[in-house]
Order: sequence, then C-alpha cells, then structure tokens
Amino acid sequence: MNRNKYQFSLLLFFILFLHLTSSNAQERLTLEQAVQIALENNYDIKLNKNEVEQAKINVNRANAGMLPVITGNLNANNNVSNTTQTLQSGLIQERNGARNTNFVYGPVVNWQVFDGFQMFARYDRLKELENLGEATFKLAIQTTLADVINNYYDLVQQQQQIEALSGALEISRIRLRNSESRYTIGKAAKLEVLAASVDLNTDTTNLLRQIDLYQNTKIRLNELLARDINTNFTVLDTIIIGISLNLAELQSSAAQLNPSLQAALINKKISEINLREVKASRYPGISLNTAYNFNRFTSELGFARSSVGRGFNYGLSASINIFNGFLQKRAEKSANLQIENNQLQYERLNQSISSQLSSLYQTYQTNLQLVKLEKQNLEVARQNMDITLEKFRLGSVAPLEFREAQRNFIDANARYTSAQFEAKLAEVGLLQLSGRLNLR
Repeated sequence: MNRNKYQFSLLLFFILFLHLTSSNAQERLTLEQAVQIALENNYDIKLNKNEVEQAKINVNRANAGMLPVITGNLNANNNVSNTTQTLQSGLIQERNGARNTNFVYGPVVNWQVFDGFQMFARYDRLKELENLGEATFKLAIQTTLADVINNYYDLVQQQQQIEALSGALEISRIRLRNSESRYTIGKAAKLEVLAASVDLNTDTTNLLRQIDLYQNTKIRLNELLARDINTNFTVLDTIIIGISLNLAELQSSAAQLNPSLQAALINKKISEINLREVKASRYPGISLNTAYNFNRFTSELGFARSSVGRGFNYGLSASINIFNGFLQKRAEKSANLQIENNQLQYERLNQSISSQLSSLYQTYQTNLQLVKLEKQNLEVARQNMDITLEKFRLGSVAPLEFREAQRNFIDANARYTSAQFEAKLAEVGLLQLSGRLNLR
C-alpha cells in the first residue's frame, strides 16, 4: 500500500508540474492581443496583402495598352564584297574587298489609338481584379480571425475542464485516503480500497489527456499567430457569448459584406468585361507610327562614296477582321456562357450562405438554452457532490454512490463548458458568414 502511495505522489507531482509550468509566471494572453498579433504576423494575411498590392500596381493605363510605346532603334550593317560595275560610259570599275556600311539610329513611336474599345475594357478588368484581391484579403482576415477566436475559446473551455478534472482528482485522493484509513481499522474491505485506487488512476489518466490536448491547442494557436510554437501563455477563464444576434439582420448583412459573395459578384463583372474585350475584335484597329532617323551610308565603290541624312517619317495603319472561320462568333458565345455560369455560381453561393446562416442560427439558439440549463445542472451536481463527500467522510454513503455523484459532477461540468463553447462557435460562424466578425 505504501508503494501505491509513492507512485501516486510521483504521478500527482508530475501532473501538477506540467500544469504549473504552463501557467506560472507566463504571458497572460487576451483575445484582443491574440487577434492583433495574428493580424500583424499571420502568413495567409501577409500573402493576400502582397497580392492586393500587386493588383494595385497593375492598375494603370499603360498596362491596358492606352499609351504610346517609344523605343530607340539602332541598326549597323557592314558588307564586304568583290564588285564589278559597268557604267553608262562603258567604263568598268572593279574592286575586291569593297566595304559598305549603313548606320541608322533614332527614336520610334507606335501608338494604337483605336482597338474597338478593348483597351478600356482591359483597364476596367484590371480595376475589378484589384477589387477581387481586396475581397480575397478580407476573406483571409475573416478566416484567420475566426480561427484565432475559436482556438482561443477552445483553450478557455479546456482550461475549465482541467480545473474540474483537477478537483475530481483531489476528491478521488481524499476517497482513497479515507478508504485506506477505514481498511486499516477494519471498517472497510480491501475491495473498497482497490476500487478507489482504480478510480483515482482513471481520473489521473483523464487529467493527463486533457492537459495534452490543452498543450496541443496552444501550439495550434501559436501557429496561427505565426510565432514560436513553444511560446507559453495562459488565457482568460471566461467565454463571452453574444445574445443579440438577429437572423434577418445577419442575412441582410451577408448579402452586402460577405467576402465570398463579393468575390462572386466581381467574377461576374470580370466575365462581362471579358465579353467586351471579345467583341472589340469586330472593330478595326488603328495605329499611328512615327520616327526620327539618323542615317549614314558609306561605300568604297559607286557614284556616292558616302551620304548622311536625317529625317522625320510618320504613317498610319489600319486592319479589320473580315473572316476568321466563325471564331469570333464562337468566342462571344463562350464569353456569354461564362457570364451565365458566374451568375449561377453567385446564386448557388448565396443560397448556400443563407442555408448555413439559418442552420447555424438554430444551433446558436439551442446552445444558448443549453448553457442556461447546464449551468443549473452544474450547480445541482456541485451541491450533490459536496453533500455526498461530507456523508462519505462520515461513512454514511457507499463508495459506488459517492463515485456516481463524482462522475455526475464531472459530466455536468463538461456539458456546461461544451455548451458554452458550442454556442460561441455558432456565434463566430454567424458573424463570419455575415461579414461582421469582430472581437465580440
């Protein structure tokens, strides 16, 4: 029996050491602090933010093809040949290794002044791509915020479970000590001591598993915060649940603020712009070109041994698609189908979000009622546990009845914390779908 006591003391010390190591003199992390760290460090948010910046950079008229293109050209050609020339006078000129050079350089301007309004469509598409990037960025923020809040309150409810299991373990220790004392003076059978020892080991196992789950959840939260996963911290001990959510308001807000719906609408606009770009091929394309050239020519044989010139030239070119095997018609039909598909995707997504809101709202309301009910049940179970423990000390309650009261208290506490957490999850989900998620 002394060996069992020694093993129990070691195990209890190990459990308390784990728990105290994670809480003693550690950072007290509030939800606001966790969210702020995530907004600054989270990799998904950083990546999406950079993509938004790239989309902003791309929105310019040059990228849409509206501005002229100016290039500087330089051509230098050399020729060495054996040449025989017969002049009109009959004189024959011959030269082996005659060298000719032609050197031309100068600026050239090309400007497409009309392309069937395609350039304006491209510019509009670039702006919509910027809007799409911002919608995706908002979605990343909302998703990260929801993950941080959910993981934070998961830690809160797990912390409450650890406290309840620690209390149950202490009660089981008292029960074992009492049973051993009763066995020593001959008032209890050895079977009672063995049963108390088994229940103590069971409670110890449950506490160890809960602590392990708690530590793993802390690692997950540190990962979301994009900081050292071994950073130790404690969380608050209360789950705050909102009670003023209205389904009609949530659905109305989702139609305007949900980032996924906004992205679906933008995708539809982009497909409509794409149709404008396709239809632009029906119009002629008109381009202006001009250049100012410097030209120097030298020849070792011929009438003109060298010439130097400079001058300005300009011109206009135009083209129009007359027939391309009906590809234009097919391209326009495909673009119209894409518009229809994007409209259907938007409607499907809108219906899905509306359905999720209704389902989550029902879950939210149910869990709010369960929180009230389980809170009452927990109070009753606690009173029953206190009374049963006192009777057990006096020897007026059987061990099985005592264990049943203890188990009822543990289960009631688990149900209460679970109801709180589930209600919070539903609340966060509703606010996320409606695009209104904040630090409530």
